[in-house]
This record gives sequence, C-alpha cells and structure tokens, in this order.
Amino acid sequence: MKNVMPGAALLLASALAHATLPPPTPQQAAAAAAKKAQADAQAQQDKAALLQSMDAVSARWRARAAKEGWSTHPPVAVAAPAAAVTAPATPAPPAAPVPVRSEKLGTAPASEDVKARPTQPVPRGTPPTVNKPKREMQ
Repeated sequence: MKNVMPGAALLLASALAHATLPPPTPQQAAAAAAKKAQADAQAQQDKAALLQSMDAVSARWRARAAKEGWSTHPPVAVAAPAAAVTAPATPAPPAAPVPVRSEKLGTAPASEDVKARPTQPVPRGTPPTVNKPKREMQ
C-alpha cells in the first residue's frame, strides 16, 4: 500500500498537467482585445514621452557644451527596426560557443594599457603631476 500512494499521486498530477482550458467566450475575447489595445496605446504614449524627454536632455547638454567649449558631433537619428519590436516567428538556432579569452586565465594576450611595473612611491608633499583649474560650484 505504501508503494501505491506515490504512484497514484504522480498519475493524478500528470493528468492535471495535461488538462486544457476551455476556449474563451466572445465577451472574454473582446475584453482581452480591448485591454490589449489600451495597453498598446499606453505604450505608445510612454514611448513618445520618453523620446521627448531624451530630446530635451540632449538639447540641454548640447547647449551647455557649446557654452563650455566642448566639441560635439551632430545627433544621430536611430530608428528601431520592426523586427526588434515583434517576437520572431521561429526560434533562432543557438550560436556556436565562443572560446573564453581572458588575460587572467592566460588565454589572451596582455592589453596594451597594462602597467610594466608597479607605481613607484613619491615623497610626501609632492605636488600632483596634473594641475586642473578649480571650478566654482554652480
């Protein structure tokens, strides 16, 4: 009897796992479609607000850059491809594994910016090698 109970529980659980839900009623389908349309409209509004906010921040930064004498480049218009918004119809094949290249593990050459030797100590009171002008807080 002890061995029958776990088997019966597994059989019942597998039967419940394969159960399907009944199709939605027309009212439920209409409510789901309305809810989806409302969510899509809200997403479009949020997207427009985000783009407007990003444009304002960019314009403010560019105006400040001009006053400070920083060099800037013209803004780049970026349009999201339609494929990035929708899910792919078929799953993409898995990519081939990339070999691990690591300086720490010794599987990659050392970077060009690696120090040749440790930083040497300097006597106390030595001025810094780079003197930056102090800016006032605004």
